[in-house]
Amino acid sequence: MDPQAFVVATLVAHVGLALFVTGHARLTETEAGKWPFVTLAFGLAGVAAYFFYDESSDAGAI
Repeated sequence: MDPQAFVVATLVAHVGLALFVTGHARLTETEAGKWPFVTLAFGLAGVAAYFFYDESSDAGAI
């Protein structure tokens, strides 16, 4: 895969994942907060953080 195609594919994937996080938040009537932006920047890691980050935990806040 040439570098330009890789960048385009990565960009499309990150935008799609950010839309997924936003859509999920709307469907479940929860606050999306910063997670669409985190997902846009970090892709799949942002999706995992959206689903597994626990704001009630005292272990450490972002």
